[in-house]
Amino acid sequence: YLVGVGRADCTGPVAQVPLMGYANPDQVGGGLLSRLYSRAFIVADPEDSKRVVFVSADIGMVSQRVRLEVLKQLRSKYGELYRQDNVILSGTHTHSGPGGYFQYTLFWITSKGLIKPALSSIVNGIVKSIDIAHESMKRGRLFINRGTVENSQINRSPFSYLENPESERKRYSSNTDKEMVVLKMVDEDGHELGLISWFAVHPVSMNNSNHLVNSDNVGYASYLFEQEKNKGMLPGEGSFVAAFASSNLGDVSPNTRGPFCANTGESCDNPQSTCPIGGAAMCMAKGPGNDMFESTRIIGQNIYLKAKELYEKASQEVTGPLSSAHQWVNMSNVSVELNATHTVKTCKPALGHSFAAGTIDGVGAFNFSQGSVEGDPFWDQIRDQLLGEPSNETKACHKPKPILFSTGEMTWPHPWHPDIVDVQIAAIGSLAILAVPGEFTTMSGRRLREAVKSEFDSHGTPGMNVVIAGLCNVYTHYITTYEEYQVQRYEAASTIYGPHTLSAYIQLYRGLAKAIALNATQELPRGPEPPLFNVTSVTLLPSLSAENAPANKNFGDVLEEVRREYREREVAEVTFVGANPRSSAENATEHNFLTVERYFNITSSWRVVQNDASWDTRFYWSKGSRGQSNVTIEWHIPTGTEPGVYRLRYFGHYKKRVSLLHTITVPFEGSSSAFQIT
Repeated sequence: YLVGVGRADCTGPVAQVPLMGYANPDQVGGGLLSRLYSRAFIVADPEDSKRVVFVSADIGMVSQRVRLEVLKQLRSKYGELYRQDNVILSGTHTHSGPGGYFQYTLFWITSKGLIKPALSSIVNGIVKSIDIAHESMKRGRLFINRGTVENSQINRSPFSYLENPESERKRYSSNTDKEMVVLKMVDEDGHELGLISWFAVHPVSMNNSNHLVNSDNVGYASYLFEQEKNKGMLPGEGSFVAAFASSNLGDVSPNTRGPFCANTGESCDNPQSTCPIGGAAMCMAKGPGNDMFESTRIIGQNIYLKAKELYEKASQEVTGPLSSAHQWVNMSNVSVELNATHTVKTCKPALGHSFAAGTIDGVGAFNFSQGSVEGDPFWDQIRDQLLGEPSNETKACHKPKPILFSTGEMTWPHPWHPDIVDVQIAAIGSLAILAVPGEFTTMSGRRLREAVKSEFDSHGTPGMNVVIAGLCNVYTHYITTYEEYQVQRYEAASTIYGPHTLSAYIQLYRGLAKAIALNATQELPRGPEPPLFNVTSVTLLPSLSAENAPANKNFGDVLEEVRREYREREVAEVTFVGANPRSSAENATEHNFLTVERYFNITSSWRVVQNDASWDTRFYWSKGSRGQSNVTIEWHIPTGTEPGVYRLRYFGHYKKRVSLLHTITVPFEGSSSAFQIT
């Protein structure tokens, strides 16, 4: 094959924008722990024009808006080379990235609308990563390997899982998929290019009290792998690209100590995930570490170490033709043939009451609990007044789900949920990547993979390696099995197209697999094209206005100085007169907010040893009154740091008023005093 890899920043605004994932309106950005990247991989047939592009981006999920805008840019740059059928866009599902990049109204509620800078940085970052991969293509080889990851996940809805038939459960040793699949890429001389790992775990080691933008546990795994392979480079630099992509993670949590009541410390591992005092809002899962930062590192390191081992031992070569199959489907109206006599249908999208309960990884507001198959008259009445009552047809279709939001019947100012959904498979020789538009649970994913594998088997392409890539192309929440759906925990309440959603997807993906196996992808009907709403920006974000430094101070002046000396494992900390980081994001995509620099006597000069993409640095922004704000930079000095003289620097932009109506953006910087590491 010809192989190309690329990585580009897609962080976007790190302040004031709500973070996407927990749907908690209080969880807005207030700084940066690690940068977010888009990682792109292109595999092409040297003989003809067949190509496959796989992108994994450090974002909550790929939205339809992001996908449509990326495809538009690719079309204008490359013509028909990169299209909706051969480009897969997948989100890692970090819950600590900026939101605001959706066109469907439901997602505006928690992310304060459609935020242009957030959308643009994701779209541009994805396109740039593909550009870099496109430019770097060379002859190469691919190897696949798989293995088991231990101590990194639990099933967060075990009571739902137990609803699946016992005969089916008996075939598996665990209620989560512990298997990791690794695709290794090298050039023809054996030089290492990159890898993609697929593993099912929620990147929610950082909980919903976090305000620092970061890529969570899988992002930390990418960081460790890339730092190891790009020796001597700063984070985010170097040619080796390591993507840790999402899979069927619907009911899989990294918070391995399980759910406890925050107030009493007792276990709340019960079907409703509620506590005797404080109800569901008190039931939260704990990770393996002492705090969320440590848990993120522990889980991320586990995943990294397994991927490294599989990567080093990968010997099974992937060969064979490239192909891709794609359809747009109206998921609110799919007829599914369960058997010769029985046909069922999917429903218009709707969310159930337990959607509002959240999960043990991030609890909801108010007094909703998981597993409610009865509505709550109080909330139903409020909903009827504000948003309208669900139709009888939708109620009947979704049974036993009590509907909280009948999003498929809500169209103001735009539809609240998508009807038109992408289904897509890309095959690279013996590897089939199923790009799924949401979060399949463990058992849903097993059924889908098995169905697709048997479809390939029965049409003359046996022995396919089938992997699920999660959160691709458009976000449609969760996909549970029919049995899990009956007990209506969070994942089931969020299975928006009703009880037969999984059966519909299995039927559709079988059709794609068959088309690939029979070399008939050209004959697949394209399906109805998704809408691109002509809204470019609608937001409740405060506008960026003129900023001020305190009296007798300038932007970048030190307010609280570092100590004279530190030892490793201590935290060097400095506070500056700061400015809104959004001003920087709107001026430079590649902007670094901070550096850690070391003094070298030989050259009498400072050299950058860490930047803001490092997991050892933290950048905090806090807004004061009268247009003033502070920035605090922390460096958590790692074990093994060389003794010597260091300093911390801050780079920002502030808005300056030049006339009544006009402000300009002015760059500035600040530096701590030098300090000694002993």
